[in-house]
Parts: sequence; structure tokens; C-alpha cells
Amino acid sequence: MFDVSDADRRALLDVADALADAARAATLAHFRKDGLISDNKDETGFDPVTIADRAAETAMRDVLARLRPDDAILGEEFGATSGTSGLTWVLDPIDGTRAYISGTPTWGVLIGLRSASAAILGVIDQPYIGERFLGGLGTAQMTGPQGAYPLQTRQARPLSEATIFTTFPEVGTPAEGKAFQALASQTQLTRYGMDCYAYALLAMGQVDLVVEAGLQSYDILAPIAVIEAAGGVVTDWQGGSALEGGRIIAAANPQIHAEALENLKKAPSP
Repeated sequence: MFDVSDADRRALLDVADALADAARAATLAHFRKDGLISDNKDETGFDPVTIADRAAETAMRDVLARLRPDDAILGEEFGATSGTSGLTWVLDPIDGTRAYISGTPTWGVLIGLRSASAAILGVIDQPYIGERFLGGLGTAQMTGPQGAYPLQTRQARPLSEATIFTTFPEVGTPAEGKAFQALASQTQLTRYGMDCYAYALLAMGQVDLVVEAGLQSYDILAPIAVIEAAGGVVTDWQGGSALEGGRIIAAANPQIHAEALENLKKAPSP
């Protein structure tokens, strides 16, 4: 448990909002605009990065330099910056760059705050549709065009009635894909391709499971905080910590987490 005073709690929440506002402006400046160019970070595949990714992370780092200069930073585009406070901001300026360059509004900005052992605060922000999901430090709330609402994950239901998401149909390695398909075959509905927005849907009680593999800390730190604040569970495929990424299962409640985890534990080690 991370204990802070009411004043410090409010200050951290304000910083999280300031970071999301800065990234929102930077990403919308280029979204669906003619002439957007993406570079490929993967020599053997396709891992795009754009001027918007870099601009959004730079904007967030500028906010932190002004408001939280003693905190460390881990960002997807510009790596790690050390700090002295014991807290680290974990930034993914555009989670879902493939969606971003395709013009689909399912990408998002991920902002997480962690200690050495826990996800303290998280933001999943979708700038284009104006939805922001905030979780941690006693808060679990979504704000958007229709107003502000508390976040609450779904109550327990049988796996046979569940909705499960993953981003890529192949999930990860062939073995990981096989493990996912074995689990998904037991659910009612399987959906693909939502990137971080799938975690937001889980936090707001729309779906039951999100299962992925090959994630980095900046992909999952913010969703962990949001989902846990809303009543859900996030672990790796063995039931351990998901803070550093890897194979991830996010579940709406402990019951469906336990049932799904029994399936995923059978997957061979990476």
C-alpha cells in the first residue's frame, strides 16, 4: 500500500492529468493528418514510430521536469531517466501506433506511476474520443463526453459467458498463440486489435479478460493501476507480478482470473 497525505495525493492526480493533457495535444496535432510518416523500429518486422510518439513523450517529460523533477522516468521512446524520490513515471506516448497511423481511434496514451514494488497510479487516455480512465490513490473514474463515471469491473460469470480480448491474433510465439486459443475457445466472444483500449473496456465493466504476451513495462503499468482500482486483477500467466510486462492476463474479478489462469499455466515457458 502506498501511503500519501491528501495534499500529495491530489498533487499526483493533478500531475497525471497534466501529463495526459500534454500528450493529448501532441498526439491530436498529427492524428489523421496528411503526410504523417512512420519509421520502422523493427528490422525483421514492423514496429512503427511517428513524430507524434516522440512529441507526446517529450511534452510529458517537460511537464515532469517542471512539476516532479526528482522522480524517475521510463518512456518507450527515450528510455530511462534516473530520479531520487523512489517513484517512477512510466510513459507510453502512443500505445497502438499501428492503429494511430491507420486512423482508428483505439490507440491511447498510457501514464503510470510506480514504486519499486507496485503500480500506484495509472491513466489510459484516448485523446480523439476524449475518454480518460484514471485509477489509483483512491480513485477509479472515467471522464468523457458523457460526463464522469466511477470505474467498476464486471462481477463473476462463467468462462462460457465471458468476452476476451487480445491485440494480435497470433498473440506472441506459436505456443503462446495456442495457449490463448485454447482459453478463448471456452469463452463466448473473442475480439482482437484494441491495444490499450481493451484494458479500459475491462475497467469499465464491458469485458471480462484481456490476454497478451511480449509486453514491456510501459505497455502494462498504467492498465494495472486502472484495472486494480476498478476491482480487477492483473498478473502474468503464472499468477505472479506483471509490473515488468511479459505474458499478461487482466481479469474482471478474482474468480474468472483463477479459471482463466489454470488454462494459461499450461503454456510452455518462453
